[in-house]
Amino acid sequence: MDSNLYPDLAAAGSLAAALERAAVDLGVGLVTVPGDWGSLVSAGIAASVPEREPLSVHIGAECRWFGFSGWSRGVELITGATSALEDVVWAGVAWGEGRSLRELQELLPFVHFTELAEAHERGPAPAVEVRWHLIRKEAADAPDFPEFGLLVEAAHAEPRLRQLYPFSSHWTIGFNARTGMPCPPEVAVAPSYEGLPYRVQKFPHGGVIAEAVTVEEAIALAVAHLPAGLGPAVAGTFNPDG
Repeated sequence: MDSNLYPDLAAAGSLAAALERAAVDLGVGLVTVPGDWGSLVSAGIAASVPEREPLSVHIGAECRWFGFSGWSRGVELITGATSALEDVVWAGVAWGEGRSLRELQELLPFVHFTELAEAHERGPAPAVEVRWHLIRKEAADAPDFPEFGLLVEAAHAEPRLRQLYPFSSHWTIGFNARTGMPCPPEVAVAPSYEGLPYRVQKFPHGGVIAEAVTVEEAIALAVAHLPAGLGPAVAGTFNPDG
């Protein structure tokens, strides 16, 4: 940490202590938790809303800059950056109170969120719908790889896959039962490429279950691999203990 850039942090001894001092000066309550990269350069601001993780805060190295991000149920909902420590305090307070994403941005213009993050805020069903929209757009923007587009549309047309939370990795599509990360896919399908067959897989990049010549056959095999009674994707992350 450069004490010339961060004299307030140097005087306080840590980012958490500096945030607490700033909160006292502003007359607001604030509870800090340890950060991920050491006490001098990172800290968390605890949230009173159970679904929200502490706002993660870190400093810049070459200029005075406080970056932050807010996660909930395995999804990054907000990001932001500011040079004023007081702004970070206000962001932490508003995040911790459970303010909506739009309220946060109206109060603090340096807070940013995506269309997908706002869908997650509304619930798992809107998040699934927007994620499918984004993947279909990704396919439409890749006309030189029509096999990927065929795979996306065939998967979207299948109700048991359409209710799951999709993601793409190196053109392979995975289908999750939960909208947060980490969460292993229920099944994944890799598109045909240069004459190779479609591949139904356990993971995005391995664990081949079966191969198929046509996209229709690949989708049918993927559906057959899904657990019986699997319903629409739910919010949250994978819990190995159930």
